[in-house]
Amino acid sequence: MHDLSIAFPLLIVMRAAVAAVWLYEGLWCKVLGRAQLEAQVVAKVPRFGPRFGQPFLKALGIIEVVLAAWVISGIHPGACAIVEVALLVVLNVNGLLWSRDIIPDPAGMIVKNIAFLVLAWACGAIPGR
Repeated sequence: MHDLSIAFPLLIVMRAAVAAVWLYEGLWCKVLGRAQLEAQVVAKVPRFGPRFGQPFLKALGIIEVVLAAWVISGIHPGACAIVEVALLVVLNVNGLLWSRDIIPDPAGMIVKNIAFLVLAWACGAIPGR
């Protein structure tokens, strides 16, 4: 039996993958408004969503674009990973709390986001620029 192993990807490749997700979610989905489900999810938040949902979504999109830049920069990667985890946990909990009925696959969303955060955490744990 032979041992088949693959090389661990370069840190910049891992950071680029994480940054690409934040850039897509922030710019494409929220700032440019290409994901209507996200607007519907935010709109369901009582006393907040119907009135402030769209401005909130745009602001969140800008934050996610900035987060993408932070990830790719490699500056304070541990702090960056902590912010990523905190933001995604807050967004997921609120989405499930207020909009579970319109999220097509809540369990799938959680599994995918856990996998994403493991990669983000690995980027934060590996030192160096």
